[in-house]
Amino acid sequence: MSIATLGALYIGALTEAVGVMLFYSIGEYLQDLSVDRARSTVRSLLEAQPRFANVLKDGILRVVPPQEVEVGDLLLVRAGEAIPVDGIVLEGESLVDASPLTGEPKPVMVRPGVKVLAGFLNREGVLKIQATEKYKDTSISRIMELVERASERKARVERFITAFARIYTPSVVLLAVFLAVFPPLAGWGSFSLWFYKALILLVISCPCALVLSIPLSYFIGIGFAAKRGLLFKGSQSLDALAGIKNVVFDKTGTLTEGSFRVREIKEEPPFDREELLEYVTHLESFSNHPIARSIVEAYKPEAKYSVVQVQEIPGMGIRGVVGKRAVHVGNDDLLHKMGIRHRNEVCKLPGVVHVAVDEKYAGYIELGDALKHQAIDTVKELNKMGIQIYLLTGDSAEEAAKIAGELGIKHFYAGLLPEDKFRILREEVMAKGLTAFIGDGINDAPAIAQADVGIAIGTSSSHAAIETADVVIVDGNPWRVYEAIKIAKLVRRVTLENIVLVLGIKAIFMVLGIAGGTSIWEAVFADVGVALLSVLNTLKIWSLRKKLST
Repeated sequence: MSIATLGALYIGALTEAVGVMLFYSIGEYLQDLSVDRARSTVRSLLEAQPRFANVLKDGILRVVPPQEVEVGDLLLVRAGEAIPVDGIVLEGESLVDASPLTGEPKPVMVRPGVKVLAGFLNREGVLKIQATEKYKDTSISRIMELVERASERKARVERFITAFARIYTPSVVLLAVFLAVFPPLAGWGSFSLWFYKALILLVISCPCALVLSIPLSYFIGIGFAAKRGLLFKGSQSLDALAGIKNVVFDKTGTLTEGSFRVREIKEEPPFDREELLEYVTHLESFSNHPIARSIVEAYKPEAKYSVVQVQEIPGMGIRGVVGKRAVHVGNDDLLHKMGIRHRNEVCKLPGVVHVAVDEKYAGYIELGDALKHQAIDTVKELNKMGIQIYLLTGDSAEEAAKIAGELGIKHFYAGLLPEDKFRILREEVMAKGLTAFIGDGINDAPAIAQADVGIAIGTSSSHAAIETADVVIVDGNPWRVYEAIKIAKLVRRVTLENIVLVLGIKAIFMVLGIAGGTSIWEAVFADVGVALLSVLNTLKIWSLRKKLST
């Protein structure tokens, strides 16, 4: 553009020289506004970083930087203050704004025992929180590190455009020099005529539209994803996700909550449901087994009966006298050990706790890992996109089949060790196309690292999973997998549209300029116009806000 302006001044085309710089400057200003809008998401993350922490120690309240908080410190967070580090609420109830980290605009109610993350804004009340992480290990600190490093890992098309511009720009300048010198020397016209055409070629061939709009589309995509709690470690992950053919889910903690829930209660006559629950909850309240705690939490028993002679039977269950009746609660092995008669089909039921009263079968309680919110919708939408979905789990075949059936997943593998997940992923799934693996535990880290796109779900994921993942889903919602793929596909589509738009229009005007069918004014309008069109086209990525459900 500088050469074209100086050239226009040299040949006395003053208005064209002014026009080149004026409209180029206007275009640059409007493009800067677009980039600034894209950066607003990153700025909002920076603003969410806590500035101080109120530490209670020996009855004294001290205000310190978040970086000085130690694990186990007692923190006081007043209304309007940001939670400084990840921790557990000990006292108080309040609504907190989690949107800077999770993208969820609805305030979340927190109570004693609830985990809260650094960067959450306390909206009301006073909270006492016990720190569970140092600041450098908090979710927001890791998020900022991921966002800062994202620009270093560019997509292939970004790297291509950068390399292309390095060759393209000097090549066009040399072509312009050739166009200005060779035709006049060959006697095909005057020097001023071909010099003017060379200036038109320089103006119209300016690569700024490509060099700006392509990285901008990825920048906006990553920023928009971060606003929804999706953290891409680089634009190459966004690019790979756009072409994904297979999505592989771990089960526990990924599609399910990772904790036992009561699914069904089935009593056997003459016992009724309430009677069955009373016997079970009274007896199970003496056990520390996770299944026992799940039943007691679901149906908190009132102190109606005395419970004596309680005995845990390792690997089978528990027995005792509730009121004046002998009660046994446990698995099928316990029933056979006690010689309690029951129907054969009951033996085969997965995930059940059997109950016997006075050596008579009284019924069973079915437990299972509860599905996460929107897990079914996630699988349904991914199926609509033509993506093959797989479930890999270490659970039993019966439990895997049940969960897969509820979700509508056709392909599942059960009873897997971490090395089995790794092998199946590499040998059976990835051979069928680009594959994303979603998991949360340290046992998922090898598979996350092996996949074309590894996704760690939830900030409670193991550090190994987060470190090896290409994408981190902050709020643990599996629906974000669908959102991530939608964003990636739109970014790729916008990028290809911009490449075709820019190169197509420039090629037409280059031919017209050399043939003498256009002027510098038209070349300036074409160059600035196509740059603005490509930027405006890029901004439509934000339109996904209205299409994606939260």
